[in-house]
Amino acid sequence: MKHAMGAVLLAGLLASCASGSSDPRERFYRSLAPRANPSAVIATELAFAREAREEGQWTAFREFAAEDAVMFVPEAVNARDWLSGREDPPEPVQWQPHQVWSSCDGSLSVTRGAWQRPDGSTGYFTTVWRREGRRGDEEYRWVLDQGDVLAEPLPKPDIIRTTVADCGGDALTPVAPPIVAAANGAGRSRDGSLAYAWVVASDLSRTLTVRMLIDGEVEEVLRSEVAAPGAS
Repeated sequence: MKHAMGAVLLAGLLASCASGSSDPRERFYRSLAPRANPSAVIATELAFAREAREEGQWTAFREFAAEDAVMFVPEAVNARDWLSGREDPPEPVQWQPHQVWSSCDGSLSVTRGAWQRPDGSTGYFTTVWRREGRRGDEEYRWVLDQGDVLAEPLPKPDIIRTTVADCGGDALTPVAPPIVAAANGAGRSRDGSLAYAWVVASDLSRTLTVRMLIDGEVEEVLRSEVAAPGAS
């Protein structure tokens, strides 16, 4: 085992040398830093959807939620409180991820995709995923889930698109949109390369924005606006 570990360390150092770094040790230790893993986020989203089908919709939402997860009903609520003791519907909503945005370090990701209800209605969802747990034993938990009905279903992509932010240090601040709100919240990845913000206005309309560092610039990559209940 010790010989195997030594070989791994040596291989890491040699790879760092080959990359052209003036300090191989620095390059090697950087390689140990957390990295984006969109495939793991997609796998978690698919497992979430599968559990909803097999074990029940709200059972799955409880199982995958972070302690501070937020959902909209349509007011913003703590998801675990709202879901506590709630019975699963006879047939669950079904959903499929279409796109993933990830921070450089993989600590925060956002998925967007399509959903279908048993009554035939369709819509889109946006879910924010945060990586939690101890190093080597981490898993993704959702911290925000929202969406809306669509008149036409989202077109199914050929592949699930993934976008990973640049590694740029403390680039983004989690500042909510500057409008009069009944409630709002925000968050960002540990490395500051991906941030989100949501706001619920007094009429219960809401806005979710996602920003990330791309090619050295902060770009808004997603904006979701949901009208007030009953609005035409």
